[in-house]
Amino acid sequence: MQSSWVTQGSRPASWACGSGGNDVGSIMIEENVVAAAGAHHRASEEELRRLIRDAGFIPRQRDTLYRTYFLN
Repeated sequence: MQSSWVTQGSRPASWACGSGGNDVGSIMIEENVVAAAGAHHRASEEELRRLIRDAGFIPRQRDTLYRTYFLN
């Protein structure tokens, strides 16, 4: 289950990780739909890694086929 930091921000995404979420989504290069609706949350890859670590998990990168790659 993916927690959407893009729509809700990083703090609710962190809470979702502690409530059964197992995916925080990815960084956005260009995001227009959610921004047009009024949400303007931004995060770097390092910020998302920190969010995941702070929630007590190990960040992993995945591709579109859900193959995972471990990060330091």
